[in-house]
Amino acid sequence: MERSGDNSLELGNSFDRSYNLRIRFLDGSYNISIFFDRKSPLVLFKVIPDFFKHSKCLDRTTNISMYKTLEGSKFCDTFLELNNYKNINLDIKGQYHKIKPQYLDTVNLVINETISLKKIILRDRSIFDSLKLFGVTITIYANEFFFLIAERQKVSKSLNKKIVRSSGLQIATTTALEVLNEFSIPTTNYFDKGVEEVKNSFSNSGLKDINFTELDKQEEEEFKSGR
Repeated sequence: MERSGDNSLELGNSFDRSYNLRIRFLDGSYNISIFFDRKSPLVLFKVIPDFFKHSKCLDRTTNISMYKTLEGSKFCDTFLELNNYKNINLDIKGQYHKIKPQYLDTVNLVINETISLKKIILRDRSIFDSLKLFGVTITIYANEFFFLIAERQKVSKSLNKKIVRSSGLQIATTTALEVLNEFSIPTTNYFDKGVEEVKNSFSNSGLKDINFTELDKQEEEEFKSGR
C-alpha cells in the first residue's frame, strides 16, 4: 500500500465545520473528514489510513480519488441515477437520486445520514440548510471499495433559492477497480472532468484551488467575502 509523505490539508479560514466518518477497509480502517462552510455549497475531504503496522494489506495498492462533481465519476455514471434541475427556487446539479434498478444486487447503500444546520423560512416555506452523506459499496467487494457522496444543500437568502451541489470520494483496491472497469459503460475521458487521483491520501489542497465556475457569481462573492 503506497503512502504519500504528508496528509495535511490547508483549508484557509473559510471552512468552519467538519464531520468525521470511520469506515472499515480490508483489515484496517480509514478516517474520513468532510470539511464545509455554512455559507457555501463546497466541501473538501481529508483521508487518514489506520492500519496495523504489520498489516498484510500494506503491501496492496489502494487508490483514493476525489471528485468535485459526481458526473466525473465512472462509478456514479455506471451505477447511480443523478438529478439536475433548476427553477426559480432550486439549483440542483449532480444530486444522488438512487441506484439504477438493474444494479440493485451489485451495489449497496450502506450510509444515509443527514446533518441539519439550520431551518430557514423561504417563500413562506420551512427548508433546511444541510449536509447529506451517502456511502455506497460494490457488494462482492464491500471490504475493498467505498464511495462517499457529500451533498451540500445551501440556502441562499440573497438569491432566494436552495443550491445543491455534490462531491465524491472513492477508496478502492486495484482489484475492485478492475471489476468497476468491467461494469462501466464507454464514456468520455473521466480525467478531463476534474477527477484528481492520489495514492492512499488526499493531496494538499487549499482555498486557492477551489473552482467557482459552477456557482452563481453573487454566491461566489458572498463566499469569498464571508457574508
